[in-house]
Amino acid sequence: MRVLITGGSGFVGQRLCLSLEQAGHRLQVVSRNPEEARRKLPAGADVRRSVLDFVDAAPEAIVNLAGEPIAERRWSDEQKNRLIDSRVGITRDLVMLCEQLKSANGRAPRVMVSGSAMGFYGDQGDREVTEETPPHDEFAHRLCKRWEDTAREAAEFGTRVALLRTGLVLDEGGGSLAKMLPPFKLGLGGRFGSGRQFMPWIHREDLVRGIEFLLGRDDLEGPFNGSAPHPVTNAEFTRSLASQLRRPAVFPVPAFVLKAAFGEMARLLLTGADMRPARLLEAGFEFRFPTLEQALADIL
Repeated sequence: MRVLITGGSGFVGQRLCLSLEQAGHRLQVVSRNPEEARRKLPAGADVRRSVLDFVDAAPEAIVNLAGEPIAERRWSDEQKNRLIDSRVGITRDLVMLCEQLKSANGRAPRVMVSGSAMGFYGDQGDREVTEETPPHDEFAHRLCKRWEDTAREAAEFGTRVALLRTGLVLDEGGGSLAKMLPPFKLGLGGRFGSGRQFMPWIHREDLVRGIEFLLGRDDLEGPFNGSAPHPVTNAEFTRSLASQLRRPAVFPVPAFVLKAAFGEMARLLLTGADMRPARLLEAGFEFRFPTLEQALADIL
């Protein structure tokens, strides 16, 4: 297929593009810096600046991964708007592309796998969370809901829409581990706050395979939790990472320090959800790295 990927030069997008290219698909990638993106992507990728530049190239499938990193800086009102606009804006363009292709060719892309995040559920304490769990209303939920609601509009033009609510993505060379590893390697790691908050996570390889699984299954639509079947608490994650590195982890960061440093954004570190991939498992998806120990052993 011709597969259009937003965020294709990012941490997940690069690995997805390589996997899709190896499977024989043709890559169409949106990037604000096409030249830089081409250096990161397989040869032959068609890279353009805007989603709507692909009206003449009619993608058959879409993977929507674009969005400003959510944990890069404090959540001022300006930053909140930037986080929303970076997700909703490009998703709205993708819906517009579906509409224009339907109008011009009588056929919109068959499927769109659109990113979302575990933040959809907000703080869920220690309750087990599936795709059916009601969310807790807070900024992260409202952000994800607007993102998802915009993506769902593509269904009006005959495009099957699958929404992938991802946990922390783990692999070498980027993602969540890139910021965690330096202090842990120095023996300066530790839990955040009480450490009892859950941290849904997923190996990048399983996330890429999950996206490809959703692209290929015509019977799957709606929300899917993109996380491994065995989430852990922050304290358990800390112990496992320290053990893999053979380092101590005896420097906890108190909650008040995180709140002082990051303001409202500290909620990402101090709250969580025991998120389970119920719908992916029901559909028959098999994780290569179902436990954190297996994932970290592979990565490290």
